[in-house]
Amino acid sequence: MPTHSVPRPEYPRPQFVRRDWLNVNGLWQFETDRGDSGLERGLLTRELDGQILVPFPPESELSGVGDTDFLEAVWYRRVLTLPADWAGRRVLLHFGAVDHDTTVWADGTEVARHRGGFTPFTADLGDIAGSGRDVVVTVRARDTRSGPQARGKQAIKYANHDCNYTRVTGIWQTVWLEPVHEAHLRRPRITPDLAGSAFHLELPLSGNRPGQVVRAVLSDDEGEV
Repeated sequence: MPTHSVPRPEYPRPQFVRRDWLNVNGLWQFETDRGDSGLERGLLTRELDGQILVPFPPESELSGVGDTDFLEAVWYRRVLTLPADWAGRRVLLHFGAVDHDTTVWADGTEVARHRGGFTPFTADLGDIAGSGRDVVVTVRARDTRSGPQARGKQAIKYANHDCNYTRVTGIWQTVWLEPVHEAHLRRPRITPDLAGSAFHLELPLSGNRPGQVVRAVLSDDEGEV
């Protein structure tokens, strides 16, 4: 197993930065589930029998697994210790990308389901993480050999062929945590308007509160514009 503390430690969302965050890449428990029967066999509630270095997929040598066979499903498990000063805030668990059909549980409760191997998604740990205690996170990623899904150039045959390469299964981008208040800003959209010498801002909120104000400031290297 490679000895890395936190691979890919850089902040994963540079265009929407919050001060408090925690990178949870690194060693996770891991188990392959070739028959996709893990839920019935109790993988949700027990320790897994191997390890993997997240965010490298199990097909990659960097993950410490290096299994290039067909993987119908894979499981991940990790106990996440939340900083004490996050208590009282909602905790969001972000996945940069997981291939392909993903279910996330926190302390045995399903908190997210996502399909699509190339797009980020978020699990709101909500009241489960509100006390600032440890949380057991379990992830199942399904990636069938056939069926309608975006595959890019991933081979549907066993070996590489033509311009198609070894498959990617499971977590392959950074996993990280951040705390937010009950009313918080979701990812904004900033659209430049060259003709009008302006920027158009869309600032989605988790919820509105009376008297709450959002203020945007335009600045450059010399300060506020």
